[in-house]
Amino acid sequence: MNTVTPIKEPKHEPQMKEAKVEPQIAEKRPAEALTQRSKRKQMFLIFGLCLALICTGAYDYEELVSSRHVETDNAYVGADIAFVTPQVSGPVREVLVEDTQTVKKDDVLVRIDDIDARLALSRTEAQLSAAEAQLEKAAIDLKRREALSKSGSVSGEELTTARNAYSAAEASLKASEAEHKQAQIDLERTVIHAPIDGVISKRQVQVGQRVQPGMALMTVVPLQAAYVDANYKEIQLSKVHPGQSATLHSDLYGTDVLFHGRVVGFSGGTGAAFAVVPAQNATGNWIKVVQRLPVRISLDPKELEQHPLRVGLSMTSDIHLDE
Repeated sequence: MNTVTPIKEPKHEPQMKEAKVEPQIAEKRPAEALTQRSKRKQMFLIFGLCLALICTGAYDYEELVSSRHVETDNAYVGADIAFVTPQVSGPVREVLVEDTQTVKKDDVLVRIDDIDARLALSRTEAQLSAAEAQLEKAAIDLKRREALSKSGSVSGEELTTARNAYSAAEASLKASEAEHKQAQIDLERTVIHAPIDGVISKRQVQVGQRVQPGMALMTVVPLQAAYVDANYKEIQLSKVHPGQSATLHSDLYGTDVLFHGRVVGFSGGTGAAFAVVPAQNATGNWIKVVQRLPVRISLDPKELEQHPLRVGLSMTSDIHLDE
């Protein structure tokens, strides 16, 4: 006997569960989309506010700060260096200074052997004595002949000769006096003095070396009178004029040490104009380059005394345009 096995229908419970879950997801999706849109709007709003604040800050900075200052780090310390050169020739007997040594005006730097100068002075003294004696004799002869000419004892030609001799003796005396004075000066010049206060640099002379007039022996750098040449772009100089104040700091001391100065004036030309080989702009492949013009800025001597600078050091210069 055949047994009929009943066919079990598949259960639909998972579908019912899915049917129950799908409406919940469908309800959540619009809410999440609204939340994401709201977040995007907030982010765009924050970005817009930040951009507006940046633009406003940049405008305020330009109007309130940048428009009242011009700044450059292309600036260097300079000074009017004094070159020490001999005015007479001779062997060097003594050198009394070294590089980096600080000296005062009229301090003795070098002594040149003065034997030749002393001999020349003695020779001119003898010539001067002879010229004085010759003039005295010519004066006596002239007076005698002038006295005799009144009585007719002396001819006019002889009187003229006596006068000429007196004039020649007087001229010889003046020449001897000039030579004697020059010999005295040459003797004094064997001792070389410092022309200004400053620091000795580039000493090239040694004891025993024979020097000639105009030969470079050393330089004296007046650090107490240092200044700054700030090379500003030409587009920065429309409102700059002499007398404006400036604040500066050097790489040597950092931003903690401020120097105060005044604009003295402008150079007569740019660096390109004064170059050994100036640029030839009258060419077909010309390219415009913004030029820089040196601006001379004086420094406060008291600040230089507290924080000495050296020639060639880098500086950052900030000129105040609101003065």
